[in-house]
Amino acid sequence: MKSSAISHFKSLLGLDNTILLWMLWFVPLSFLAEWRGFTPIAVFVSAGLAIVPLAAMIAHATENIAGSVGPTVGGLLNATFGNATEMVIAIVALSQGLVEVVKASITGTIIANLLLALGAGMLLGGLKHPEQTFQSNVARINASSLILALVVMLTPSAIHYTSSGLLASHINHFSIVAAGLLLSFYVLSLLFSMKTHRHLYELGVDAGLGHEIPTHGETVKPPIGKHVWVLLVASVFLVFVSDVLVSSLESAIKTVGLTHLFTGVILIPLFGGVVEYIAVISFARKNKMDLAVSVAMGSSLQIALFVAPVLVLVGQLMGQPMNLEFEPFELMAVAMAVVVTNSISTDGRSNWLEGMLLLVTYGVVAAAFYFHP
Repeated sequence: MKSSAISHFKSLLGLDNTILLWMLWFVPLSFLAEWRGFTPIAVFVSAGLAIVPLAAMIAHATENIAGSVGPTVGGLLNATFGNATEMVIAIVALSQGLVEVVKASITGTIIANLLLALGAGMLLGGLKHPEQTFQSNVARINASSLILALVVMLTPSAIHYTSSGLLASHINHFSIVAAGLLLSFYVLSLLFSMKTHRHLYELGVDAGLGHEIPTHGETVKPPIGKHVWVLLVASVFLVFVSDVLVSSLESAIKTVGLTHLFTGVILIPLFGGVVEYIAVISFARKNKMDLAVSVAMGSSLQIALFVAPVLVLVGQLMGQPMNLEFEPFELMAVAMAVVVTNSISTDGRSNWLEGMLLLVTYGVVAAAFYFHP
């Protein structure tokens, strides 16, 4: 009876993995570490580890709610909450004036999803299955959308370095306009994947996130009340844990000697995206590369087309103006990730060597950010 109750509890929270369930202890531990004045490194690490199970709970609850409300609303819900963890961390950091860290986390999440998550999935999936296939037409659409996002990210820097006497307000105003256009395109892409061209995504996958959602033939709609409560409670705890993480950020990176750039691009995305990395690997090992590619590339698109524009607009409302002008080195890394990923994904086939290629590229990028002054 006791084991049955525990199993039900784990299933409700979406923490079927025992390790993730035990990691929930890091939530109170992170609060205790901050309250008792533990070292900044201990506070930062405990808060970062606490985010992992909370992100898993949010993803699981969102997926179950989406499966109950139908594919159209469910797809929109998945798209909205798909990167809730990254969004919450970024908004908390933005409220504390860490604009450059927020920008770095945006580029870092895109890079990690394309190179680390997809690379690990292709490598581990390819070791089990000699060659895996996925929908090349969907991959091409995602590749083109990534190029659009890259163009928008490059444009403010191009304006800056080709203009004399440029005011910061000009870049801010451009970013607001660009944010509106990106959000408009994102909404149209949801309409494309869930309505006008749904037949391209008929594997029951939402193009934006990659979660399996019911097809037209399914009529069973499980109750969603418990999952709504899990979503709300986990989101509230995520806000407070993110505040602990961000508050300890400055002291932690000074203690270790890391730069804001490396912390934002490499460390923060690892905490916020670990659940997606696990999902990509799991799908790839089960030979469901359509799902694996959709999660990895779709998450990057969400960050570039939805999260980044929303942060620009939220920053204006919070009095912490954030624009879309990124450091040239960050832009180079994102361009590398987009070019390499697009080059091996548009044929609709993958193998373990291509996965290794993506991982080596990520290793090179991570090392470069570590040694970058």
